Amino acid sequence: MIGRDRIDRVGTLQYLDSGQFLVLEAENALIGCVYLEKRGNRMYLGLLSVDPSHQGEGLGRKLMGAAEEFAINARCVVMDLRTISPRNDIQPFYKHLGYVVIGTSPIPPDIPMTVPGNFVHMSKSLVKVQGAR
Repeated sequence: MIGRDRIDRVGTLQYLDSGQFLVLEAENALIGCVYLEKRGNRMYLGLLSVDPSHQGEGLGRKLMGAAEEFAINARCVVMDLRTISPRNDIQPFYKHLGYVVIGTSPIPPDIPMTVPGNFVHMSKSLVKVQGAR
């Protein structure tokens, strides 16, 4: 849906200037990762990916759990992420994990979309309600 690679080596190095990646390895091979960037008392999550040969094994959920734990340990109270509206297949995954849509914004013209759409912003509170189990 994006007319180029989502990220390249240069982009990855730029992300490392402002955040970090959690990686998931198996048998000395990278099979998944997620980018995290602390923004005040909020954590931004992006670039969640799992090797296609390992999709459907619950690894995306495992990475999300590790990312949320990382954010809580960094004293963040909210996790934020964004998807693109044409990826309506991924939004139910995030909703199942407790994320809610909080708004939309236009996709900048320098991102070559192959289909029209916008960013969909989602968030999840990381604060446990007192008395909840």
